[in-house]
Amino acid sequence: MLTLSHCSVQFGGNYLFDDITFTIGTRDRIGLVGKNGAGKSTMLKILSGNVASDEGNVIKSNDYTIGFLTQDLQATLGKTVLEEAMTSFDVLLEIEKEIDHLNNELMIRTDYESDEYANILDRHAHLHERFNFLGGASVEGTVQRILIGLGFEEKDLYRLVDEFSGGWQMRVELAKILLKNPDCLLLDEPTNHLDIESVQWLELFLKNYEGALVLISHDKAFLDIATNRTIEITNGGIEDYNCSYSKYLVERIQRRDLVKQAYANQQKEIAKTEEFIERFRSKANLASRVQSRIKMLDKIDRIELEEEDNSAINFRFPTAPRSGLMVIESTDLQKSYGSKHVLKGIDFAIERGRKMAFVGKNGEGKTTCAKILAGVEPFEGIVTIGHNVSIGYFAQQQAETLDGNRTVFETVDDVATGEMRTKIRALLGAFLFSGDDVYKKVKVLSGGEKSRLAMAILLLQPSNLLILDEPTNHLDMRSKDVLKKAIKNYEGSLIVVSHDREFLEGLTDQVAEFKIGKVRVYEGDIYEYLRQRNIEQLADLEIVKQQKKVTKAPTVSHEREELKKNDQEKRKKEKRIQELEYLINNWEVEQKSLEEQMSDPTLYSMPDLMKSIHQNYNVIKLSLEKALTEWTSLSD
Repeated sequence: MLTLSHCSVQFGGNYLFDDITFTIGTRDRIGLVGKNGAGKSTMLKILSGNVASDEGNVIKSNDYTIGFLTQDLQATLGKTVLEEAMTSFDVLLEIEKEIDHLNNELMIRTDYESDEYANILDRHAHLHERFNFLGGASVEGTVQRILIGLGFEEKDLYRLVDEFSGGWQMRVELAKILLKNPDCLLLDEPTNHLDIESVQWLELFLKNYEGALVLISHDKAFLDIATNRTIEITNGGIEDYNCSYSKYLVERIQRRDLVKQAYANQQKEIAKTEEFIERFRSKANLASRVQSRIKMLDKIDRIELEEEDNSAINFRFPTAPRSGLMVIESTDLQKSYGSKHVLKGIDFAIERGRKMAFVGKNGEGKTTCAKILAGVEPFEGIVTIGHNVSIGYFAQQQAETLDGNRTVFETVDDVATGEMRTKIRALLGAFLFSGDDVYKKVKVLSGGEKSRLAMAILLLQPSNLLILDEPTNHLDMRSKDVLKKAIKNYEGSLIVVSHDREFLEGLTDQVAEFKIGKVRVYEGDIYEYLRQRNIEQLADLEIVKQQKKVTKAPTVSHEREELKKNDQEKRKKEKRIQELEYLINNWEVEQKSLEEQMSDPTLYSMPDLMKSIHQNYNVIKLSLEKALTEWTSLSD
């Protein structure tokens, strides 16, 4: 188990959290939640040992292992994806390296009777045993399974890590952590760079994971599936809920109501006591009672209410002129980067008022298509913009294009025109920039604040077609909720690229799936799309079964021959496995006997016998290694 004991952290003289204690059980699945700036990432860093708390400590056994995925990992470059992922098995790689070195030593040495030679043999045998015990023979297969689960294709495994974007490099780091199979996983926003399929794979992986998990995420659906306990950092302390995120939201309201009632009752008692003290302070005959009440007041453990932020991004997209029925249409749309064909002859259209989600694995062309439709990316083919269509485009990295040396107010003032110049303060207030926040330099803003500022700029120009590429990146849950509400009320047409299932749920009425350069449009929202796709996969399996049934009748004898042949092969392999097990057992016994003989000091006085025993030992050792390798292969 892992315990955070009486932990306190201060920033600028104020406590981020104070005297926090909790224990992470062997199979706990914890969602760590709280407002932006509450200290969630700091707490993970303390649990991992990367950062020390001002007070308190982390208690764990010496052999307790932790895997920590941060948001700011720096990938190691210069290796292929497979090679970099394999570094998770650094112990195995070191063992393998030493075995190779010892093999070379044994090949060139002839001093079979020396102590040094005997020590090399002992070390060699021990390392082989350790290598097999740690699963060395199946490591590469395990690595490939994890990487492919996280979205890599088999051909990608042999490309340099340097060739991939930061998001894909982060997946390599996540794979390395999962492969180490630590006692506790600490994951800070692990789904930020994953597509829907990879998120679903990670959910299944974490559900079957044997260790503990502490997770920070703004993906509600992911939290609900991956966690069964929720710890909220609030008001400098923690609230521990033994339930998933959705249930926590309900229980939290109930707890807050009870705390508010207790707070109100305590305030009444404090007010009465203070009134008594003020009223009778000057009465000499009541001095002892007054002093008693003052002491009682000092000893009260005062209930503190967290200041509730009731502000919200209450905005509506500005009304734009009505467009024609057909908003945007593509014909034989194609896009290539060198020899790589990203989009191959795309034909699709969006009508007035329709809202469409672009989904698919990373690298399938969703963002590229969004850029083409927004008019910021060259292409081949035809894209027709409908009558009176005005496009508003939010790019995935738009927040990073802001001038860091401008203030929040200046950034909006630079692009505001007409009457909007008189409403800049109101607009920024709607996006949670109030008071002195508007004078902050953009470069000191958090990722979420930059995203909100970029979205505010988008609102300055009315549009009847919104194209949003990953608009929820870096937004907290409350910001995502109000953005979703605004988009639902938006009367224009919408194209949104997103991997956030909870955000997309009920938001769109069409889903365009990008796959192998093509696009297929499904009716309904994201969950209807996932349901249809699962049905299609099951239908594909059923078609295969039916095809087998159809072809079975005329080729019964052929199939029986095949089955008979396969059965014979299976029995042959099973017989060989039994033979190998018999040989391995005998060779291990003989090897042990020779080792006992070689440990006898009197043997060194008989060099010829010593040499013969060593030669027999080497032969048996090599035979045993080959037999174990063959046995492992046949068993698999």
